[in-house]
Amino acid sequence: MAAAAGEAAGGGGGSPSSARRRLRIISGHLRGSPRAPGRGALSPSPCKAQGGSAGPASGSIPKKRQELLKWNGWGYNDSKFIFNKKGQAEFTGKRYRLGGMVLPTFKEWIEKTFGASLEHKTTSRASLNVNDVPPSIVNEEFLQDLRATKISYSQDAEDRVFRAHGHCLHEIFVLREGMFKRIPDIVVWPVCHEDVVKIVELACKHNLCIIPFGGGTSVSSALECPEEEKRTIVSLDTSQMNRILWIDEKNLTACVEAGIVGQDLEKQLAESGFCTGHEPDSMEFSSLGGWVATRASGMKKNIYGNIEDLVIHIKMVTPRGIVEKNCQVPRMSTGPDIHHFIMGSEGTLGVVTEVTIKIRPVPEYQKYGSVVFPNFERGVACLREVAKQRCAPASIRLVDNAQFQFGHALKPQVASIFTSFLDGLKKFYITKFKGFDPNILCVATLLFEGDREKVLQHEKQVYDIATKFGGLAAGEDNGQRGYMLTFVIAYLRDLGLDYYVIGESFETSVPWDRVLDLCRNVKERIVRECKEKGVQFAPLSTCSSLQQGDTDLRCRCMCLLLLCL
Repeated sequence: MAAAAGEAAGGGGGSPSSARRRLRIISGHLRGSPRAPGRGALSPSPCKAQGGSAGPASGSIPKKRQELLKWNGWGYNDSKFIFNKKGQAEFTGKRYRLGGMVLPTFKEWIEKTFGASLEHKTTSRASLNVNDVPPSIVNEEFLQDLRATKISYSQDAEDRVFRAHGHCLHEIFVLREGMFKRIPDIVVWPVCHEDVVKIVELACKHNLCIIPFGGGTSVSSALECPEEEKRTIVSLDTSQMNRILWIDEKNLTACVEAGIVGQDLEKQLAESGFCTGHEPDSMEFSSLGGWVATRASGMKKNIYGNIEDLVIHIKMVTPRGIVEKNCQVPRMSTGPDIHHFIMGSEGTLGVVTEVTIKIRPVPEYQKYGSVVFPNFERGVACLREVAKQRCAPASIRLVDNAQFQFGHALKPQVASIFTSFLDGLKKFYITKFKGFDPNILCVATLLFEGDREKVLQHEKQVYDIATKFGGLAAGEDNGQRGYMLTFVIAYLRDLGLDYYVIGESFETSVPWDRVLDLCRNVKERIVRECKEKGVQFAPLSTCSSLQQGDTDLRCRCMCLLLLCL
């Protein structure tokens, strides 16, 4: 890279020899490290990590995922929404703040919103019937070569089914009601980059397919196996590649194996006083490699950036060789940037094994907040002004009235009469004294992070802007509850499916001047499609804004639909 840097500094010398040198540098990035023996060759070496340990770190998600996670639904086995013997909704388990709490108004909200009784219930299969699972078809010569590498593998039906899908609605529906016609034939668990090199070499030798598997939270059908594929399909589970290889405290970077899940990455970095700040909704289960492969965005993007803003270096194993830049720097003048080929490729080009990312010191101070607006239009206008002034907090999410009502129905039972009185007083102040219509108002939840003094200044600036658009401060508790609901909302789909209610969300980025049009048109289209297809009950469609940029806003639409009984 020294030659490229010199040419860039020297201006526009355009000689043919100079151009050839630059092309050689670029092609070198695409082929892999020039130190590899031969063009595109793979050169495995012993697994190495801090302290000389070659094994995986102890992670939150076990190798046998079925020991902890649902096989046909979202999240942990012990965490779910249920209706108890009194007919009240509650959330089980102790992993979340909502755990063990009763939600006294949720059932009433469902019946009122959809106009239907919850007496009609369907239940999914309690356990996997291995007789329904397609048989594993694996070349015996491949198995012999795989055993020689001493890389862990499994042909167990449960292991294979767990890695045959992501979390699209249709995938979960298939698991509850039937079975996929094609699933991986074998699951392998590499523990380091060199193991992946060996697996890819064997796949090339025996003409096999590889589907990389990280946390399994994909919502793009990327993990589904094509029915027509006749070759052996290998699910390459990266979960045992979960170590932080090194931390550079001076340059604030860390090299991390791609299989680590978000919650473990943050925990391990926090032990050294650092964080990434990258928090996608799925961070408990999704992996660093998955974030890269799907070009992920996080809830605190306003401060920390999206995954493409955090990545310094990527190492990826492909059938043609190891692809990586020749040096670990945040930016190069030569192009195209190979990272932009890799990010968003969803495992189609190779297996991401190691990622060097930017890190930051754990923020000194964190504060939640919330703002109530008279209507969604005022809320969007406020967010636009916040974006213009470039003062967005770490997270700011605006939800429309339908989603506000939905979230309010998930509010747990209050602990005391005094708390209940305060809630009633706040409602009276907003609706009666300030004149907000409870059927039109919307809410924004806020999260501020950083130096305490700067956070307080930042908070004042945002609330001052909100006031100009008719916004009222609604307290820290509402902001924190709204933020934390993000991590449990996915569990609701499983409860809904038990009662013939299907739910799905979809999101996009839209220019600021089209935000309101988009939200209105999407809702109208959903209603029209349901009517044309003979759906008996009206759908519930909600919109929320997730992140804002200078020129656009990222919006999410959620649809809940009660099917005909």
